[in-house]
Amino acid sequence: MTTVRAVARVPATAVLAHYLVGYRRTWRAGVFSSFLLPVLTVVGFGFGVGAYVDQGVDGVRYLWWLVPGLIASTAFQVAVAESTWPVHSNFKWIRTYHAQVAAPLRTDDIVAGHLAFVLFRVVTSAVAFLLVTAAFGALRSPWAVAVAPIALLLGLAVAAPVFAFSARVPSDSYLALLFRFAVIPMTLFSGVFFPVESMPAGLRPVAWAAPLWHGVDLCRAATLGVEPRWSVTGHVLYLVAWAGVGWWLALRAFRRQLVV
Repeated sequence: MTTVRAVARVPATAVLAHYLVGYRRTWRAGVFSSFLLPVLTVVGFGFGVGAYVDQGVDGVRYLWWLVPGLIASTAFQVAVAESTWPVHSNFKWIRTYHAQVAAPLRTDDIVAGHLAFVLFRVVTSAVAFLLVTAAFGALRSPWAVAVAPIALLLGLAVAAPVFAFSARVPSDSYLALLFRFAVIPMTLFSGVFFPVESMPAGLRPVAWAAPLWHGVDLCRAATLGVEPRWSVTGHVLYLVAWAGVGWWLALRAFRRQLVV
């Protein structure tokens, strides 16, 4: 009882509950896509493209090498999708944030509660992908259990700055530009489908600067049971830095929009 009361005193949990109540009506469609998409992706890329990669990549089968990249990419894309139009619409169209700040809730609570829901979606999607790929025998190490917290950290590192971006842009057309010029290139060139080392030397630092590459490298090290390209500490600190700066920018953007 004491624990329940303590949780109830945290306003951000009320914001999280708002999104969970809404998700309760739509989760069935989400669960279907969460399992169907991994199956189609693994079959199409892992077995289809993998059939032409006879020697594998880095000494392992292409399917085993590809799966962790796909899991990280899924976490990344879910984080961006849940942090763009949903955030922008809460400001411009349905104005949910304005109602919440009048409740009253602090902007910190509004950001924290919505981010918590985004991370919930990220982790559940990553775990669903993990279960599907485990059924295909593509997980080669018990360290694969670390994929869930890696996806959580990657999701926070991506969602927080995207929250700030979605809160500031004057039109949703900017969100489409974000996908076209940031999300799609980052997905293609962050080591998900082929090693970054196969890219021209001048482009590799661009890939290394992307948070997705750090998530991919950590997931690949976990599922294959190998050492990552960078140190684990370096990866974690880099993603934490993205999350910290993104959180600060998101708070500034939300306060600018909601605090009169």
